[in-house]
Amino acid sequence: MKNFKKIVLEELKGLREDVADLKEGQLKLEQGQSNLEEGQLKLEQRQSKLEQGQEEIKRELRAVVEQTAVLTEFREEINIKIDKIIDELNTLEIVTSKNWNDIARLKSINR
Repeated sequence: MKNFKKIVLEELKGLREDVADLKEGQLKLEQGQSNLEEGQLKLEQRQSKLEQGQEEIKRELRAVVEQTAVLTEFREEINIKIDKIIDELNTLEIVTSKNWNDIARLKSINR
């Protein structure tokens, strides 16, 4: 009978150790899960910051596109004005050339 009690006590001791090991393992799992949840929360916060940054980039890009459109329109206007000035200078050169010819002719008549 003593042997039986001894065996039962040893088995109970073994079961208690197993239960203690299981509780320790469960605690580690719970801590691991808690760490994962904290990590997930941090990832979600970082994702939120990234999304905010992306929205800011989109706003800035829209501003750049609008400014580019304004600058393109300005460039086209300036090119038209420069072309007009070039045409006027060409006309002025032709008129000046005719005036020089007229002056030369008048000088030759007076001699």
